[in-house]
Amino acid sequence: MTTTTPTSNLPVYDGKFGPFTINPEDRRDVRLYRAGLAIAGLSFFLATTLLLFLGANPDLLPFLSLFYTLFSLGLGLSLLKIHIYLAPLHRLLKLFWIIGTVASFIFAYADSAPFALTLYYTPASLLGVGFTFAALTGIYFKEAFCFNRLETKILTPLVPLLLLGHLVGLLPLNMERTLLGSWAALFVIFVVRKLVQPIPPDIGDKSVFEHLKQGL
Repeated sequence: MTTTTPTSNLPVYDGKFGPFTINPEDRRDVRLYRAGLAIAGLSFFLATTLLLFLGANPDLLPFLSLFYTLFSLGLGLSLLKIHIYLAPLHRLLKLFWIIGTVASFIFAYADSAPFALTLYYTPASLLGVGFTFAALTGIYFKEAFCFNRLETKILTPLVPLLLLGHLVGLLPLNMERTLLGSWAALFVIFVVRKLVQPIPPDIGDKSVFEHLKQGL
């Protein structure tokens, strides 16, 4: 249920702990969250496409590193602007992203091989870089829990299955390629559906956020 305040013309929503309004800053944060997801999703899709169909061409490997950088930056923006009621979980996901980013930087510059080859031929690198994808999986889980999205319900177990399978060497190459391609396709579907979703649901119940702040 919503009403409109006569002074600001902003809709007033009935929250669990009282009424609240959604201001332009809230809407801007949601747009930035979605923009980050779009950058991350498109970059991941392009990198996966190059890897699966043109990966044998060594001239394309630098583009994979570029796309991974854009993916990581977009993910970082989304994690900065995402609305999660549990502040400790939000901080944990941001910490995962920081760990994964630092590990990616180390592996990218400590190894003379292109970054994509390092990840593939040195599975142990996922013990550090994998934190970035753990943060992404946290977003998938949040979206699956809050919005009951089929693609994120699939992505939540798919991502750790692929990464852990590659880490321990259990998955055959064809299976890895299938899972990676599915990940990229579902990520794009998730992003497209997110871009056309109304903004208020992404903001959530602001009265809950205020209540949790008062309890700290």
